[in-house]
Amino acid sequence: MDKLTEIMAHKRNEVAPLVRAVSLEELAALHESLPKPPSFLQALRRPDGKLAVISEIKRRSPSAGDIKAGASALDQAQLYRAAGASALSILTDQKYFGGTLADLQQVTAAFAKTPPAVPCLRKDFMVHPIQVLQARENGASAILIIVRALTDEEMTTLRDAAAAAGLDALFEIHNEPDLERAVRLQAKIIGVNNRDLAIFKTDLALSERLIPQFPREVVAISESGIATLEDAARVKAAGAHAVLVGESLMRAESPAAKIREFHSV
Repeated sequence: MDKLTEIMAHKRNEVAPLVRAVSLEELAALHESLPKPPSFLQALRRPDGKLAVISEIKRRSPSAGDIKAGASALDQAQLYRAAGASALSILTDQKYFGGTLADLQQVTAAFAKTPPAVPCLRKDFMVHPIQVLQARENGASAILIIVRALTDEEMTTLRDAAAAAGLDALFEIHNEPDLERAVRLQAKIIGVNNRDLAIFKTDLALSERLIPQFPREVVAISESGIATLEDAARVKAAGAHAVLVGESLMRAESPAAKIREFHSV
């Protein structure tokens, strides 16, 4: 069993006790009852044409082990915001990444009290609309849809649930068949994960190969393996509007300096 298959099996088991019918009407009503979150999509198209930076809060990963164990999500988020991060990605998977929904809630609640708010992606392995409902309740602006891990029916259900809840959806791909499926489902934001989630090998050439094939109207993100200014420049040259950066920011002595460096591209 590869690692992604293992993670998805665990996630389905984890979510199973929470599963209930979640209608689009319920999600729409929830959206109307809560403050509107800042737009994740709009944050990724910078008016100056420079690279947007999605700064990730990630304490550990299956490939790297502990990255910054015990890190405060709020402290890290405030560092990112002060440095001008375009958006945040907050891991809410506990077993494999050391995150929780409470991290998302804490960050978005703090940002709501002391603007400016920064859009936050709920970074998790989404399998059911109940997770979309959780994301909206806890202040997210977007959810993640991993194309290779889901059927077309599951992706359609998650996409429609996100739209009803007022959330954007980031479709994550790793190859041409993934891209074809995401485009067929009218994805507005597509991210190339340069790390193969089956074997955890990272290769920026994936972004260079796949992003030029995106429809022009799609917002393109390069995810994983972005550690240097040269890395950021490579994927920007391929057409990326944004980079999603986790491990290198969590390990950096000055995350702010690295964010500003990436924004200069």
